[in-house]
Amino acid sequence: MGVVEAEIRVPTYEGVQAAKVKLNNVVVRTPLMKNLNFSDKYEGNVFFKREDLQAVRSYKIRGAYNKISSLSDEENKNGIVCASAGNHAQGVAYSCQKLGIRGTIFMPNVTPKQKIGQVKMFGKDMVDVVLTGDTFDDAYREAMDFCDKNKATFVHPFDDEKVIEGQGTVALEILEDSDGPIDFLFVPIGGGGLASGAITTFKTLSPNTKIIGVEPQGAPAMKESISSGENVVLPKIDTFIDGAAVRQVGNKTLEICKDGLDDIILVPEGKVCSMILQLYNQEAIVVEPAGALSLAALDFYKNEIKGKNVVCVVSGSNNDITRTEEIKERSLLYEGIKHYFIIRFPQRAGALREFLTEVLGPGDDIVHFEYSKKNSRERGPALIGLELQNKESLGDLFDRLKTKSFVFEYLNEKPDLMQYLV
Repeated sequence: MGVVEAEIRVPTYEGVQAAKVKLNNVVVRTPLMKNLNFSDKYEGNVFFKREDLQAVRSYKIRGAYNKISSLSDEENKNGIVCASAGNHAQGVAYSCQKLGIRGTIFMPNVTPKQKIGQVKMFGKDMVDVVLTGDTFDDAYREAMDFCDKNKATFVHPFDDEKVIEGQGTVALEILEDSDGPIDFLFVPIGGGGLASGAITTFKTLSPNTKIIGVEPQGAPAMKESISSGENVVLPKIDTFIDGAAVRQVGNKTLEICKDGLDDIILVPEGKVCSMILQLYNQEAIVVEPAGALSLAALDFYKNEIKGKNVVCVVSGSNNDITRTEEIKERSLLYEGIKHYFIIRFPQRAGALREFLTEVLGPGDDIVHFEYSKKNSRERGPALIGLELQNKESLGDLFDRLKTKSFVFEYLNEKPDLMQYLV
């Protein structure tokens, strides 16, 4: 007899329907809400799928519960394990507590404290939290080692058919609650589980809908993998958008997304920060960085979506208030309002006054200033942060610096130095 190959399990629309039944008394049926401000701005009908209002404040509970509730007693015997930057961990913790199953959750050290606290709150005495490494991928490796040593069952955050089918119930609700055809669906991508669930559902029920994936510019694992024709591991990522920052996507999700996505947009982290602030100030909606991804992508498609029915998945609201200053800083830098310089002041009386009165514009504001006088040097360096009244005045500022013979370095264009400031 020949070797029998293991069955390759792929998510199906029937699996999504089964997941919906299983989740009926577990998840919140989140609203599909038309947003008037965004609809006016983009001259179409823009709807928010509000997964930020979910039971654990993100869609991740859907896939986690669908997977864990499908496990056998034998698979549960030695407990379950997961690796997560936060939201999947909360879904697993909630599921463990609800189903009475022991869980060990590995999270990166950089995970916001708010998310760690939420995991412990949802899991109560049924879960242990282990902080390790700097990225999801570091936590993933530790979790897999733990599984091998303890014969525990691993619950993958995205590369599992049951998880994908659970996330697909987001799309099922969107289609059930929509009054008309949906022209565009914008969905955030980290590992690709939500996008894969949406593709599985939409390609069956609404094949004409264009599905647009949205990744952080600093963590484009899905786009790079599709472009390369293989599942690549990014050597370095920006972990700021922690809910969507992975160095490698799933093998299953890559196979689904490479054929099912109509496009992938990369959104700068600073633009996401601007969207977070806009949603809070104008809509009274609190979102985490990954939750703002799909909305931040609309500017890149403003011509295509004019007059169309558009749905954006607002994926989560687990934002740590201690990150507010960093969010504001990244937004101001992206919008061209905040700028950092090293300026070498001549060591003579009146040099600083000359800078204030003859170099700065009337609406410019110094928001950061560090200066150490060096008596043995002709010029003393100062680190200065400026907020301009408008981004168009930057060129005039450069001209005045040169006219007054101030020697300076512009740090915004030097990411290797800016990482120490932001």
